Amino acid sequence: MDFETAYAAFIEKHAKLRRGERLRRLLKGHGHGEKMVLEKIWWPAFRNFDNLHPEYEVYDFKDGHRYLDHAFISGNVMLDLEVDGYGSHQQKMSRSEFSDHLMRQNHLILDGWKVIRFSYDDLRERPRMCQQILQQFMGRWVNDKKNGEVSILSSEERDILRLALRHRGLVYPLEVATQLGISDKKARRLLHGLREKSLLEPAGVGTRRINFYRLSANVNAELLGL
Repeated sequence: MDFETAYAAFIEKHAKLRRGERLRRLLKGHGHGEKMVLEKIWWPAFRNFDNLHPEYEVYDFKDGHRYLDHAFISGNVMLDLEVDGYGSHQQKMSRSEFSDHLMRQNHLILDGWKVIRFSYDDLRERPRMCQQILQQFMGRWVNDKKNGEVSILSSEERDILRLALRHRGLVYPLEVATQLGISDKKARRLLHGLREKSLLEPAGVGTRRINFYRLSANVNAELLGL
């Protein structure tokens, strides 16, 4: 399959899973530079878009939302892959905005993300060097994890536990459905499965169903590989 065909299918796949602001951000925010990362770096290096998410929504440290250019999520490994044009945002930022920009990245790392940033010039002029950096990352962080102990948790289950960690140990079915882009029925099924594994416990019980859950005492960032 050629790049353009694979890229069109990749964007279409993620567009079908999104709605509202998440869909708008994908269609409007995923521009020339973001596509260039995939065309010049990711596709030549790996020939697939497995476990890659464009314009991926995360909570930021101010309890709002932000979007990562590309998020690679495999097992416990989370990579934020960004492209920056020279002077594109920094020259337009105030000093407080620049400080906020750096602090956001710090909190992203504290939440367990690895971050790789490429300049637009490197994508255009030194694509092979960028490919090698990504391949080295995969060799160190992803392949080693696959060869070690295999986690019993799916990526969606880990996302739910991370979400709970960010919200003082509590997680709601509607929040899970919204953040993961899944149905309410599937969100409740995943939450029930985590309860069966003794990773979550009911926190508010209604007359017919559990309203929300809290993390079990044994769940922490170390368990999730963060």
